[in-house]
Amino acid sequence: MRKTIAGLAAAMMMTTASIAGVAQAQDGEDLLTLNTSEGPVVIELFDEEAPQNVARVKELAAEGAYDNVVFHRVIGGFMAQTGDVQFGDAENGFDLNKAGMGGSDMPDLPAEFSDIPFKRGVVGMARSQNPNSANSQFFIMFADAPHLNGQYTVIGEVVDGMDNVDKIKKGDPAQNGKVSDPDRILSATVSQ
Repeated sequence: MRKTIAGLAAAMMMTTASIAGVAQAQDGEDLLTLNTSEGPVVIELFDEEAPQNVARVKELAAEGAYDNVVFHRVIGGFMAQTGDVQFGDAENGFDLNKAGMGGSDMPDLPAEFSDIPFKRGVVGMARSQNPNSANSQFFIMFADAPHLNGQYTVIGEVVDGMDNVDKIKKGDPAQNGKVSDPDRILSATVSQ
């Protein structure tokens, strides 16, 4: 009887470990965890496909630059954009009218386009009309958007917490998704 109970307990622990391992990176990729005001979002980073852009996001996360940064542009059925470390920090230098216009104090990055499609959960680097202007901002897809394929750098994909992404406050469609009382990233960390 004790062996049966011990065996069941071991099986339950292995199952629990397997479930907990859902958010572990595949093939040694890094994970970016965004602890948002709506709950945690875990993103597998694609280091091989976009090494310079991923390195920038990892560096800014390690510095705490994404902490308290708002989701300033959120369009239902499309995407949620964040990462303006210059004007989007809700506790330091926040300016709702400028949120989305800034970046970091580091130089812009070259495009690292890939054949990864922009589908629900994919994370891409935001940029201006210049393909080589990504800096610190990124966006998470609510839905597939094939018109973005090959136009923006893909840096990762949500592997856990997409339900929390779906809860992020949507902006005004008449104002290109500008959010008047935005949700935010409380903290961002990178792990493996």
